[in-house]
Amino acid sequence: MSQPLITLIAGPTASGKSRLALEMAQRTGALIVNADSQQLYADLRVLSARPSVEEEAQADHALYGVVDAADAWSVGRWCRAVMPILTEQAAEDRPVLMVGGTGLYFASLTKGLADIPDIPVEARDAAGALFDAEGEVAFRRQLAGVDASAEARIEAGDRQRLTRAWAVASHTGRALSDWTAETTPLLEAGSWTGIVVEPARDLLYANCDARVAQMVAQGALEEVRALIARDLDPALPAMKAVGVREFAAHLAGETTLAAAVEATRQATRNYAKRQLTWFRNQTPDWSRI
Repeated sequence: MSQPLITLIAGPTASGKSRLALEMAQRTGALIVNADSQQLYADLRVLSARPSVEEEAQADHALYGVVDAADAWSVGRWCRAVMPILTEQAAEDRPVLMVGGTGLYFASLTKGLADIPDIPVEARDAAGALFDAEGEVAFRRQLAGVDASAEARIEAGDRQRLTRAWAVASHTGRALSDWTAETTPLLEAGSWTGIVVEPARDLLYANCDARVAQMVAQGALEEVRALIARDLDPALPAMKAVGVREFAAHLAGETTLAAAVEATRQATRNYAKRQLTWFRNQTPDWSRI
């Protein structure tokens, strides 16, 4: 092909990447495909800042709001859903814009996804119990003995990734780092190009604050109230979305709305900062806007 048909548009929350994708789709007729783990969930239109009904009507969108909050999608499951879409669009010679802030989705496409066996809940629970009993420092020393690369790579305080590395090593007898080293990109070289939308940090944080106020005006409290009423497992991905815990505390009478809004603003800024760091470290050769 003369030019890549797939454009990956990444960036932190509130950076404007969805607006950019919509403008590009209107010019090119491209299909916009969701690459954001929270925007998958039908129950999180407001909290995930999913494209509005009006925006979705302005261009074709795929994989937005297609998952129930009671379901838990992994990176692998997203890959299995997205690849047939890409194959279909390629057959029609139609461009695709993949848009989102979930770094692991982009990594799976461009670097590959490890074919790790399913880890049973018992192994995951045992890893979590060991972490809680030993504390992070001691747990890291033990993890370094079975997966030194993972221990060195995983940031301080990231209990989920640390215990994941331990569970994989203990269940499979092989380090997670070894599994992930044997990966093949899902996208062929030359078939895609990457863009990171990276505003100045002060502008990004201002956008984050403004977005939270907009979410409240658009019904964030009602969205959280509906989730709470379902009595879902708090460990589900949808229940971990930024704003759910903060606004739930207000609805339970534990804090004021003003305090919940400020807590959500801070959590959103922290999330955006982590995304910025990830994309700077993992996609240094992508174009920047």
